[in-house]
This record gives sequence, structure tokens and C-alpha cells, in this order.
Amino acid sequence: MSSRWLKSYMPRSLYARAVLILVLPVIVLLLVVGVAFIQKHLEDVTAQMTSAAAREVDLITDTMADAETQHQAIAAIRQDIASLEMKARFLGINEGPDIGYRRWYDFIAPQVEADLHEQLLDLVAVALPTGDQARLYMRTHLGLLELTLDRRRLSPTAPHQLIVTMVFFAVIMTSISFLYMRNQLRPITRLANAAQAFGRGRVVPYSPGGAIEVRAAGSAFLDMRARIERQMEQRTLMLSGVSHDLRTPLTRLKLGLSMLPEDEAAPLQQDVDEMQLLLDAFLDFSRGAAEGPPETVQPEILLRQIVEDARRAGHEASLVSVEGEGTALLRPTAIRRAVENLIGNAVRYGNRAEISLSMTPKTIRFRVEDDGPGIPQDQRTEAVKPFSRLDPARNQNQGSGVGLGLAIVSDIARAHGGVLRLGKSERLGGLCADIIIGR
Repeated sequence: MSSRWLKSYMPRSLYARAVLILVLPVIVLLLVVGVAFIQKHLEDVTAQMTSAAAREVDLITDTMADAETQHQAIAAIRQDIASLEMKARFLGINEGPDIGYRRWYDFIAPQVEADLHEQLLDLVAVALPTGDQARLYMRTHLGLLELTLDRRRLSPTAPHQLIVTMVFFAVIMTSISFLYMRNQLRPITRLANAAQAFGRGRVVPYSPGGAIEVRAAGSAFLDMRARIERQMEQRTLMLSGVSHDLRTPLTRLKLGLSMLPEDEAAPLQQDVDEMQLLLDAFLDFSRGAAEGPPETVQPEILLRQIVEDARRAGHEASLVSVEGEGTALLRPTAIRRAVENLIGNAVRYGNRAEISLSMTPKTIRFRVEDDGPGIPQDQRTEAVKPFSRLDPARNQNQGSGVGLGLAIVSDIARAHGGVLRLGKSERLGGLCADIIIGR
């Protein structure tokens, strides 16, 4: 419960999470080591060194305290500055401290300046332009004194070297680890792509690879895919075989009925026609979405052709809106059958059908609405099951069927990695059927 707020900030992809797992510990380690090094070692050493340098500067200023001129002061401290390896000079009347710019990576300089100002009361400014030189500007009774000394006497040499070294090797080792991790994650990504493609009705080449566990998952996926394909093939062959075998006795019945008087043959002919429609529905259901491989098509053009064909067949159908544009990978024959089934149901149970298309970068939605009685919400799940006929919701006197129309549509939508959703039409008041497919 307490970690739910963190999920919205976490990356969703496997690669991003792997990078986070690799980089976050390294950054934390660098910060801990860097802070510990600066606070526990570098700052203490710098404080000791600046304190020693401050005492040397006090020695020089005390030595020149009795001098009356600048030349006498320089002469008095000449031996001291030579021993301390310093240089000293007085600034001119119009000359000010030359502080310059401090190096951006010289993070110990602020402490050096703070310690010197604290220990040298007459200190005016500190210039730290390079890593080899430091200039101190002291206020004296004879004027502004500039003392030049070695920067290494104020702080350790190149204090950033440890951090630079840590960051450099951390970047190298993290890059190597990420390359290795990417090679380990690549088989998982290939397995996910193959599973996603199969869920959308496409079979892409895939061979297990990677670690033992990933290979086991890949082999299990291949076995599952083969079993599903065999089951689909067996279902298709069984229904196709049964439906095909029944066509022969139906043909004989038609021939026999043609020899009977018309008034006696009419009721029997109606039964034969219904059996013929039933067999055709079985064949459509057995074919499902297995007709041909997916093709790159323009959904708008395909939908306009379907609507035009429905009009020529005498159905009152119209394409009311098209949102978005582009192409998609679909089985055009299966999509045509699905939309035609929805249009057929709409004009059978209602007076007209309104069709719309909506395309986004991620999904495609085919919508068919009618002005019929609709389907109650508690029966919509049952309506998409095979051989389901909802007498209270859809008037069976207005058409005939075996309850496979919506089942075929749902099967085709699932074969494309999509779904069939049933609802109430806000525009017409009847049924609203949406085929939603991922792009």
C-alpha cells in the first residue's frame, strides 16, 4: 500500500528498469564515498594546511610591522619569504586585487577562502586562478600587500582526482554491465514480440535463446503456439468436413423437392433453405480469421467498400464519420466479414445502420450502430458466445440464424489482437458494436 505512489514514477519498460537497477546503486555509492572523502579527509587536511599557511603570513606581517616605507618592509621580509618560498610586493595606488575566475571543478576553494578569512583578520581577498598558484592580498599600514605562494600549500594536490577517477571507472563499468544486460534482455524482448504478434494473428519466426530460464519460457511458448494452431486447424477441419458432407444430402433433398408439387414442397423447401443457411454459418465460423496472411491496408478505403456493397445489397447503411488516417496490418477478408455481420445484424433487428471509423496511433475502432432493441447489459457477454440466441433482446421473428454472427466477429477481433465491445448507441438508441484492434 505504501509503495503504490512510487509506481507512477517508475519506468515501465524492461530496459529502463534494468538501467535504473544498474545506475542507481553506482550513483549512491559515488555520493556516499565522495561526501565521506570530502568531509572526513579533504576538509580536515585542508584546514590544517591553511592554518599553517596563515601562521606563515602572520609571521611576515609581524616582521614588517616596524617598517616605515614599503622598501624597508620588503627588505625586512626578504629572508623570510625566501625561506617560505613566497613572493611579496605592494600594489600601486590605482591597482586593485586581481582575483580572476576560479576553476569550476575546484570545489575545495571555498573552504580555503573561508579558513583564510577566519584566521587572517587583515586579509582582503584570495585569488586561486590555477592549481599551482595562490595570491593573498593583505591590508597593512604601508598599503595593500600581495603575497604569492604555491597553491599546494593550502590544499591537497588535485583534490578532485579521486572523484574523477571514481566517476570515470563507474561510467565504464556501468556501460559494460549495461551491454551485458542488454544481451540478456534481448531474448526476453524477442519472446514478448513473438507472443504479441501471435496474439494479433501473426506468426513471426522465433527461436529460444538467452539464459536457461528464458530458453525454457521460449520453448513453452513455441509448444503452446503449436498446440493452439493444431486446435484451430482441427476445429476448422472438423466443422468444414461436417458442413461439406451435409451438402450432399441437402442437394438430394432439393432435387427430390423439385419433383413434388409446389404447394407440398414449399414448407419442406423452407426447411432446406434454413439448413443451408445454418451450414453456411458453420463454414464462416470454422474459417474464422484464418483467410490469408495480414496485409497493409487503408481501413478507410476498406470500410467505404463494405458500406457501398451493403447499399447495393439493399441495406440502409451509411458511413457517418472517419477520424484519423493511415494504414494498418489487417486481414481484409476477415475484417470485411466481421463488419458485414454487424451491418447484417443491425438492419435485421433495426431499420438502419450507421458505421464510423476512428484511428489513433495505437488503436483502430470500427463502430456499427443501429436503432433496434439492443442487447441488455447483463446479456452482452452471453451474446458473443457461439450458438447463443437472445430471444428477449433481439426479435427472432425478424431474422433467422444460429447465434454465430457476433461469435464470428469476436473471433476475428481476437485473431487481430483486439476485442469486440457491445454497448448502447447514444445516437440511435439501439446496439453499438465496436471492433477495437491495436495497431
